[in-house]
Amino acid sequence: MDRIKKKVAAVSIVILSLFIFSSAAGAATYQVKKGDTYWGIAKSFGIPVLELQKANNQSRNLLYPGQVLRIPNSGLSASDQDLLARLVHAEAKGEPYAGKVAVATVVLNRVASPEFPDTIREVIYERSNGHYAFTPVQNGQINQPADAEAKKAVREAVAFKGKGKGSLFFYNPKTAVSSWIFSRQETITIGNHRFAK
Repeated sequence: MDRIKKKVAAVSIVILSLFIFSSAAGAATYQVKKGDTYWGIAKSFGIPVLELQKANNQSRNLLYPGQVLRIPNSGLSASDQDLLARLVHAEAKGEPYAGKVAVATVVLNRVASPEFPDTIREVIYERSNGHYAFTPVQNGQINQPADAEAKKAVREAVAFKGKGKGSLFFYNPKTAVSSWIFSRQETITIGNHRFAK
């Protein structure tokens, strides 16, 4: 009976080892280089800084050259990234780069908020009282390709996720016609856009 238990235990260890090895082999990793920061790594992989730190059981910002980090899945599909970049391009054309990041952040904040739909696509195409939430959806500019800066702004907004002021809205105070939007708590003004929650 002891021999059977030992064989079962040995086989279990081998199977468990194979499972752990294959899971680890499929996980994305990154070897830290001199000068790297969590922010830079998160931005290049299009993942939130907080999720990168959490995946590596880190709460501090210290990194060491040669350190190997686990890279979590961004959770954002290529089509979602493209759609968000097209919205940023259409909404923030001519605005400062920081404003483009802030526009993308508003969409990500809405996805995370219980007051709005749960996906990027649903947030961008949301209709309320017969009106689209974003003008480029209504006028078709959402269908224009995004430029490189809009795509970069989306990656930065994803890395920034969870670290902002919680903006859920943006508008141009010179052209806004809804008095309701002016009642929202302002978080920041960047270029021609005022952001609020």
